[in-house]
Amino acid sequence: MTTPRPETLAKLTPVLTRRWISPDAWRIGSYENLDGYAALRKALKAHPDDLIQLIKDSGLRGRGGAGFPTGLKWGFIPQGDGKPHYLVVNADEGEPGTCKDLPLMTHDPHSLVEGVIIASYAIRANRAYIYIRGEAVHAARRLRNAVAEAQAKGYLGRNILGTGFDLELVVHSGAGAYICGEETALLDSLEGFRGQPRLRPPFPATHGLYASPTVVNNVGTIASVPYIVLGGADWWKSMGTEKSSGPMIYSLSGRIANPGQFECGLGVTLRELIELAGGMQPGHQLRFWTPGGSSTPLLTAEHLDVPLDFEGVAAAGSILGTTATQIFSDQDCPVYATYRWLEFYHHESCGKCTPCREGNYWMVRVYRRILAGQGTHEDLDTLLDTCDNILGRSFCGLGDGATSSVTSSLQYFKQDYLDYIEGRTAPKLSDKQLVGAH
Repeated sequence: MTTPRPETLAKLTPVLTRRWISPDAWRIGSYENLDGYAALRKALKAHPDDLIQLIKDSGLRGRGGAGFPTGLKWGFIPQGDGKPHYLVVNADEGEPGTCKDLPLMTHDPHSLVEGVIIASYAIRANRAYIYIRGEAVHAARRLRNAVAEAQAKGYLGRNILGTGFDLELVVHSGAGAYICGEETALLDSLEGFRGQPRLRPPFPATHGLYASPTVVNNVGTIASVPYIVLGGADWWKSMGTEKSSGPMIYSLSGRIANPGQFECGLGVTLRELIELAGGMQPGHQLRFWTPGGSSTPLLTAEHLDVPLDFEGVAAAGSILGTTATQIFSDQDCPVYATYRWLEFYHHESCGKCTPCREGNYWMVRVYRRILAGQGTHEDLDTLLDTCDNILGRSFCGLGDGATSSVTSSLQYFKQDYLDYIEGRTAPKLSDKQLVGAH
């Protein structure tokens, strides 16, 4: 294990993670002792439109993967329309490798609750929801406890802090479907329907939850709001890059000495993150990695110095996504890793659209053939052709994301596929696992 250099340690910018090591930080007393709900008091003295402008000025972009400007999204909500407005927090974190929202909700749930109250006030919403993945039992308990504590202190409910602003906050546990991370599928699930993506337009900003104006934001996005209110837009923009401002929680897993969450300004490189994590595990050399979870195209050791911000990763041919950085070494097989990811997407496809439902089904079977030593050269063309019929033709981003590792692994590691097909690599799957692959 290597010790990070001082200049690399300086890349750490603990903002959203700064309370995580404090004893009982999830309790309201500890939270208030560490500036908790000070931003709310400040925000409630401002005009809602001024708060929206503040978020626009800060350059805050969505932390859920798309990177859409948050203030712009809030500004889309029509005002004076006579309809109820809703804020929905997407806490359905479920992509392989992604682990930034769950620890935040577990260790510092009040930062999310405070952000929800401020954001709801800004968009004039009197009801908000946190939609959390059903398996995240511990985080859901912490959130519900935080909501109860905030209500008892007058931060939630009717006439918050004597301002006349009312807000009811509901923590809703989903049933564990990955598709419900897609915002319109989440809204359908929240309404009691099967979680499937909706046709757009109309968009949630005008026809969201219960056909009313709705903002859907990620946990990290909303939890950032109190810090921006307290610190200001210029302070927030002092971290990160010009177009990707602020800090980001990077989730590192795989062949590194110390996997975990590392909060740095956007634009940090993988080389620096690996150094912060104590280096690669002994005997392992970096071979490939995901910059933003399994739905983002693979990058290689040649991309160690790519700035991990929205623009830098896009220029390298991938997507920043959820900053779930999965790190693989020269002892890992990109073909098998892609197969395992593809099995996940095949299983999690809601089945609404044909390209995703059928395409992932058949690609899994092609991979089983290849990994069992029974693949053909034509299989590689079949995979690319199938990806071409899924990408951009699926009803939502699940299908698009499923193709990312397939096309990128074929781009960078085609020889690994040929080694299975031509018999130079021993099969990883048995004939028993090959059932249904033909």
